[in-house]
Amino acid sequence: MNQLTMRVLKTVDEMQLVRQLEEIVWGMESIPVHQTLTAVKNGGLIIGAFDEEKLVGFSYGFAGYQNNEAYLCSHMLGIHPDYQLQGIGKKLKEKQLVVAKEMGYKLITWTFDPLESRNAYLNVTKLYGIVDTYIENCYGEMTGGINAGLPTDRLQIEWWITSDRVEKKWMPSNVIFDNPFQTALSEQNLPILVEPDLFDLTSQGYEVPIPQQFQEMKKISPETAIQWRLQIRKIMQGLFSKGYALVAVRKTDESVNYYQFVQKSTIPIQTEEN
Repeated sequence: MNQLTMRVLKTVDEMQLVRQLEEIVWGMESIPVHQTLTAVKNGGLIIGAFDEEKLVGFSYGFAGYQNNEAYLCSHMLGIHPDYQLQGIGKKLKEKQLVVAKEMGYKLITWTFDPLESRNAYLNVTKLYGIVDTYIENCYGEMTGGINAGLPTDRLQIEWWITSDRVEKKWMPSNVIFDNPFQTALSEQNLPILVEPDLFDLTSQGYEVPIPQQFQEMKKISPETAIQWRLQIRKIMQGLFSKGYALVAVRKTDESVNYYQFVQKSTIPIQTEEN
């Protein structure tokens, strides 16, 4: 791979490149060019990552508005399969942050699958986003591509790009994380979550195990994948309802990684300028 270049995309031809890459990445019908083109003309933002003249990654966001606040809704981030696991996603988000600040945004939001711990690691540990919103079956049932066969539950990231959490790379310190959950291995050598009989939400922080290879699990045992979906849905909704937020992912050499939660009130997500 040659030196990557990042640039803002605005033309019809560039939108066509995005559409082609989108179909390669997700294996499903892409967003029409007229929609993406209209979005970037009205507060949206598409960043492209190029290996010479080849588009190998992109992030796509459109303008959002809620609670008297404008924000950037970052809807998609896709990397060509031949270029994945090379840090391109992080570079795209860093470029997105710089341009979004120039456009006047303070908040960027997006969603991701709660069981995709690799995405979570980028979103909260590398980019310093936070999560305290769980959306059940966000996009309805999907029949094609990598999302087929499961309820499309999603976590919503809040990326406060002018906050101390992001600008000063804030992480909780001196927090003792309680881990009331155990995991075991199934006959197919897949991790299974063993929930405690009682789960009293009173600790400073909590760790929750998440499978490392969720896509492989879906292929080998859809039943195990669905069980994880329903268990994690219940656990995270319980944590969020008690004021906790996801702030980090602890990687391990085991079959699971661990999501780390602390009280949202302890996170510096607003600065005085906000």
